[in-house]
Amino acid sequence: MNDLAYTAKVAHRIGLLGLGNPLRLARAGMHLVKWGPALPSGLNAAAARFPEQTAIIDDAGEITYRDLVAEVNRVTAALKERGLQPGDSIAILSRNHRWMVIALVAIMQLGGRILLLNTMASRSQLTDLAEREGAELMIVDQEFLEVLADVPREKIVLGWADADAPEDLTTLSDLADGQPADGHRKPAKHGQIVIFTSGTTGLPKGARREEPKDLKPLLAFFGSIPYRANSTVVVAAPLFHSWGLLNFSFGLTTAPTYVLRRKFVPERVIEDIDRYRAKVLVVVPLMMQRMVDADPDVIARTDVSSLEITATSGSALAGDLALHFMDTFTDSIYNFYGATETGWVTIASPKDLRTAPGTAGSIPWRTTVKILDSDGREVPQGETGVIHVGNDMPFGGYTDGNTKTFADGLMNTGDLGYFDENELLFVAGRDDDMIISGGENVFPRELEDALIEHEAVRDVVVTGVDDEKWGQRLAAFVVLHDGSEASEPDLVEYARAQVAKFAVPKNVVFLDELPRNPTGKVMKRELPRI
Repeated sequence: MNDLAYTAKVAHRIGLLGLGNPLRLARAGMHLVKWGPALPSGLNAAAARFPEQTAIIDDAGEITYRDLVAEVNRVTAALKERGLQPGDSIAILSRNHRWMVIALVAIMQLGGRILLLNTMASRSQLTDLAEREGAELMIVDQEFLEVLADVPREKIVLGWADADAPEDLTTLSDLADGQPADGHRKPAKHGQIVIFTSGTTGLPKGARREEPKDLKPLLAFFGSIPYRANSTVVVAAPLFHSWGLLNFSFGLTTAPTYVLRRKFVPERVIEDIDRYRAKVLVVVPLMMQRMVDADPDVIARTDVSSLEITATSGSALAGDLALHFMDTFTDSIYNFYGATETGWVTIASPKDLRTAPGTAGSIPWRTTVKILDSDGREVPQGETGVIHVGNDMPFGGYTDGNTKTFADGLMNTGDLGYFDENELLFVAGRDDDMIISGGENVFPRELEDALIEHEAVRDVVVTGVDDEKWGQRLAAFVVLHDGSEASEPDLVEYARAQVAKFAVPKNVVFLDELPRNPTGKVMKRELPRI
């Protein structure tokens, strides 16, 4: 299919082409011309075409596109009145709800620099990041005030506020009250979003995400993940993470109804899919596992047959999780392999995951992926090397001035992998996760995928630790299902039957929970030392 036919097909499916009120279509087009492919254009265009459609369903109720845009414009005016200028840095520490969306779009309309903070960051991390990035203002949910005790109160505005909100703090709702709901001019400086990396081994790095220059990234994304116009989309993945934000911002083009909840409760997600006949669910793999393990009575009494897309990313799909999920719910998983810095690399469809479990999928439109050796030469099919990628999603570098390394014009992902004979990508693990034990190269993921399939194991991570005899050895940190029992010898013996001798763990440590961040990645620096 040539580029023109591809573009027409995808644009028609997501509602960019088709019949509609000509005046509303013209107004939507004017917003795209004014703002370019950015959050303000997506929201304003959706409101121009479908003003009375419900835009967001959250813990506060429902709000239409017309009312959402009006609130965004009021907050934009309030930020300007407060003296904030294009280029100023404004931090957001928030869960998923309308006020986070309002803050995101308002800051972009201002031309500000958004700092998306992780809700699980520590008090010292948040203080350090706010100072390092020069935050002029912090928009936060009330529940996070304790970890912001070191931040001056005059710099804080509440996004989500409870009934007992402190009287000395103002809210976004208070700021918006009485402000004009008129639209705003395009700012002199383009808005920017800084997403912080997971920080699994140290202080998170700020990764600048540039807004796309045209619609090509959007069309590549929707060509691989078949969103449809005006669908209901349950966004369970956090909006402060690149995966949740990508689906929300790109999804605006399709004028969906978003279901946002402040806390992830697997049974509530399943009930939301049933109640609202949701076609799309946006999650990270850990959420999928929790949904598979949800209350069987809830699974049995709900109907999730409407679910056509379960868009997942953020960490590897452990073991046969994709198959377990699809067997429990619907054949709907589209697994996105990528990173904050790279955008997407490959996307696996339900068919890919049925026929080749564990694959990271195939290469999307206008994306180049090569497997290179340490000298930057492409390796033969089937051989493992470092995954490199190039696409239309611009990476603006880290806020400390550093950037990723490149070879042959492609970005180094830091992951090792290979292509099979069907041109499907398989990821072996992080380049820096590989350990050498007794002279053998060992990747923790092989053992993780094996152990997670043990009937007693609910969660597991494997890492390398120093060993005088072997150089390094594998240690497995395991969480058991409630009521299940397994000993270290049990799991070591199980592993011997599943993996090569050099991949069998020398230690098994049992924990109540693994220290995971909201996107499901294990914070390895917080694991016990052994």
